[in-house]
Amino acid sequence: MEKIAKATGGRVVAYLNDLSESDIGYAKLVEERTYRYRGYVEEDKLVFIEGCRNPKSVTILIRGGLDRALDQAEIAIHDALSVISDIFRKSKAVAGGGAIEVEIAKRLREYSTDFHGREQLAVKAYADSTEIVPRTLIENAGLDQLDFLTTLRAMHLESNGIWIGIDPIQRKISSMKEIGVLEPTLVKEQAIRTATEVATAILRVDDIVASKSIKRT
Repeated sequence: MEKIAKATGGRVVAYLNDLSESDIGYAKLVEERTYRYRGYVEEDKLVFIEGCRNPKSVTILIRGGLDRALDQAEIAIHDALSVISDIFRKSKAVAGGGAIEVEIAKRLREYSTDFHGREQLAVKAYADSTEIVPRTLIENAGLDQLDFLTTLRAMHLESNGIWIGIDPIQRKISSMKEIGVLEPTLVKEQAIRTATEVATAILRVDDIVASKSIKRT
């Protein structure tokens, strides 16, 4: 109902007594019909709402021979739309390929020198955890983790090193800016924020719950 309201420009009203003319949307055609595609007739009937004025919501109809193909197509489209949505919400992007994670780890290690003792170890441990993304990319590409991660860290010390990341397709280290591998800043911020909140919640747990073994006869 919310999608139909966005498409037609109407408003969802809970009670008929509250209905007014301004709540009513517009569509040139509202019809329930059997969908036909290149001569093939679908078994289910679909409701078509067409000819809306300046629609804010549309339907993407996916066809495929197998349910698995449909599921994969749906996931791909959903991910693409989510990326576009994030770009509109915050029109900034960072380097992909694990480049931003290596850069964050580098700056955290520099920041750790302001602390001493356990606090410094905590900051360094946080820096190490951010490098899980480049580590995974290196491993999935079948590359040597130690050599490539060490090279990445060294290249990030250079002036334009912030763009250097892993290209798993070519199986080499490349500039993410040159090959066009970018990620929305909002996604990275949310991932770091969520991971930090989860880690903090785990560290705050000070009770140990032990499950007793059940003897079965």
